[in-house]
Amino acid sequence: MWFEQVLFFVAGIGALAGALGVVLVRNPFYSVLALVTHLLALAVLFLLLHAEFLAAAQVVVYAGAVMVLYIFVVAYVGGSDEPLRPEGGVVNTFGPLFALAIGVELSIAFIASGLEALGSRGPDVGAGFGSPAQIGQLLLTRFLVPFEAASYLLLIAAVGAVVLARRRRGLEELEEIGALQEVGAAPGPREPRETQTFEARA
Repeated sequence: MWFEQVLFFVAGIGALAGALGVVLVRNPFYSVLALVTHLLALAVLFLLLHAEFLAAAQVVVYAGAVMVLYIFVVAYVGGSDEPLRPEGGVVNTFGPLFALAIGVELSIAFIASGLEALGSRGPDVGAGFGSPAQIGQLLLTRFLVPFEAASYLLLIAAVGAVVLARRRRGLEELEEIGALQEVGAAPGPREPRETQTFEARA
């Protein structure tokens, strides 16, 4: 029993640290790795709730396939040297206010969810609750639209990141060519390399 309690606190701290790392780390590659840590910690929490199938799906689908895809996208996009947000403007003014409002809302929702249930055994559920058959039935009936919408959003985000990266690289190349032309050092046609000829000895 004490091992489960210690593991719960370790996984909870790991989940919080991973979530904070996603938004606080400057390098986007390490930010995705922090998200992988967060998802693995959530999988441990699912195991403590005896939801083995959800824990396996969390590791295989999200921490495995989806995060590997985003690691490749981040490695392709790059942009670790760019600032996280522009100096001044609306983001710096209203960003902390929105973050504070969301924090207050989440705190109220957490407190209203019933802290008195922490010491109880929880609700009585059927024998098949949380089984792969029941989860698949819910995904294909009640939660079909949100499930498909989330998959399309992930696909659109990955494709959009690649398209924006290609466009940004093209604009950067044009800016470099324009800067070289302004200083009179535009790249001219390349001279052919000297070729060495070897005479055959009789």
